Amino acid sequence: MDRIDVLVGQRIRALRAAQGMSQAELGQKVGVRFQQIQKYESGANRVSASRLLALAQTLGVPVSHFFDGLGASGEGQAGPGATGAQTGGPLADLLVDEQFMTLARDFPRLTARQREAVLALVRSLTEGQEAAPGRLLGP
Repeated sequence: MDRIDVLVGQRIRALRAAQGMSQAELGQKVGVRFQQIQKYESGANRVSASRLLALAQTLGVPVSHFFDGLGASGEGQAGPGATGAQTGGPLADLLVDEQFMTLARDFPRLTARQREAVLALVRSLTEGQEAAPGRLLGP
């Protein structure tokens, strides 16, 4: 798998999940079956330019969103045959973490006071800890 295909797939999945949309719903909106969405999200299949445009419009982001942070030279691309073990950095890793996506989906529903309390809790739990790659909190 190509690292960029994996990264694009992760961003599709993150956006879909953040909007509470199933793979079947997204597939129906862009004209493919849910199995194809699964393949896009895993990076097993490349997304064509026209399909990427349809996905971007459906998910409410510019096409460039799928490539943000990749440098003009495609820096970080592992090329065909790469395993996709490195996904695109800490932010990309968070975008595929189910707990993070649940938090991101629910956070806007909180009142301002509740948001402050959640942030204070997170800060207290992480105080003095260095963020380890692939870990959100704790050991």
